[in-house]
Amino acid sequence: MPSDFAVIGRNVSKRFRLYHERPRSLKERLVNLRGARFEEFWALDDVSFEIERGESYAIVGANGSGKSTLLKCLAGILRPERGEISTHGRMASLLELGAGFHPDLTGRENVFLNASILGLTKKETERVFEEIVDFAELEPFIDMQVKHYSSGMYVRLGFAVAVHVDPEILLVDEVLAVGDERFQRKCLDRIDTFKHDGRTIVLVTHAMDMMRRVATRAMFLDKGKTVIEGPPLDVIKSLRQTLHGESHTESDIGEERGNRRIQIHRVVIADGDGAQRQVFRPGDDLQVIIDLEAQEPVDDVMVGIGISDDRDLILGTNSELQARPLGVMHGKTRIRFTCHNLPMQDRRYLMTVGVTSKDSGTIYHWQERFYSFICERTGLSDGILDIPVTMEVEPL
Repeated sequence: MPSDFAVIGRNVSKRFRLYHERPRSLKERLVNLRGARFEEFWALDDVSFEIERGESYAIVGANGSGKSTLLKCLAGILRPERGEISTHGRMASLLELGAGFHPDLTGRENVFLNASILGLTKKETERVFEEIVDFAELEPFIDMQVKHYSSGMYVRLGFAVAVHVDPEILLVDEVLAVGDERFQRKCLDRIDTFKHDGRTIVLVTHAMDMMRRVATRAMFLDKGKTVIEGPPLDVIKSLRQTLHGESHTESDIGEERGNRRIQIHRVVIADGDGAQRQVFRPGDDLQVIIDLEAQEPVDDVMVGIGISDDRDLILGTNSELQARPLGVMHGKTRIRFTCHNLPMQDRRYLMTVGVTSKDSGTIYHWQERFYSFICERTGLSDGILDIPVTMEVEPL
């Protein structure tokens, strides 16, 4: 395997059997062993790729497209029917909450068990044990059986183990979408550190803003086949065209400009509790959390957001309209806009975030239609807005 590649996949294909009749008893299972009806389903069909050392690579697609199956093949959990996968370097994976945890063992025992599975010796695990517990923030619960852990505690411990075994390749499957806002930020900061250290990251995600933040290259899978592989923005355009029938030009999606005197470091679309979300329902609160940094003092700063559908601006506001003048900005600042009681439904919406000068109009950093979220239909009304309606019937 060439030394400049961390992962190579050649013509990878994975087949599953879909059974039409599920046996209800052991007797039925034995009787129908030879005659059970099924059809073959190819979750992956002739998928090839090369991931360079130090590259951050995203795999995207709709549910059932094969992306999680591919990640499990990379991790060695599944074996492809055809083709081959080769990896170079210690690998850690975050594929499912608590994967590899034994429910009857304590958190402490599971740390040592998981670390040994990932290739650490007992002495190596002992050296990083306190760091793992500190990162997961589970010191009071580390000697409790993990079957009593919440899903958030599971993911915190699983992530902490995975990033402390010194992996050269990290596989992540939507795990960063779980947990509260503060822990998500902590995980993303560690991912950024991994990127700067030149480690390889392979990420499966539905969140396009997550892909833009983490990935340097991406692959779009559809029905087990590769549609496109390339820069994240090209992949996003192809995905939206294929799945939603949308046609975008270079100027209406993902455009980024500005002199970067103030930098947009991170944007999170979250619910009212601060948990990152991609799908909302009418009546939900939506937060837009923006992390900014100015290396030197910049005065007369204005920050704004815009929400639009495919044609029109739905909402536009900024710090001046909100009567919250920002004055001089220096160092790191967090801005939080909260949209209360969303009225929209049955659409995907695009988010614009911008930092400008209030008076001169100078653009410091502008991300046009760079982020997205979906509002689902409630089923109580038709149309793009869900406006509360009551009905009364009176005898005349």
